[in-house]
Amino acid sequence: MTETGTVPQGVVLTDVAVAKVRDLLEAEGRDDLSLRIAVQPGGCSGLRYQLYFDERELDGDVVTDYDGVRVVTDRMSAPYLAGASINFVDTIEKVGFEIDNPNARGACACGDSFH
Repeated sequence: MTETGTVPQGVVLTDVAVAKVRDLLEAEGRDDLSLRIAVQPGGCSGLRYQLYFDERELDGDVVTDYDGVRVVTDRMSAPYLAGASINFVDTIEKVGFEIDNPNARGACACGDSFH
């Protein structure tokens, strides 16, 4: 993992999340995609997360490499996501990526949006 200083600039992925992203990329059959994590207006709390594969790299993107798995955050979303961690959970109750964001002041009950 590449970081600047002692505080991560971008999102931190757990080893489990990195493995899941790697599996998804292999299933896509492409090695030119990055996982883009963005914050968009919307949701019941004001902002919502977006995670998707992207082949673009935009000016000002914060890029973190996890042994070949690239995670990209645009410059507008980066301040909302700095220090956030993403894990992948697979339990009876929930399957999917879970975001722990220390910058969120509150979240909705569904866990998809924050303010």
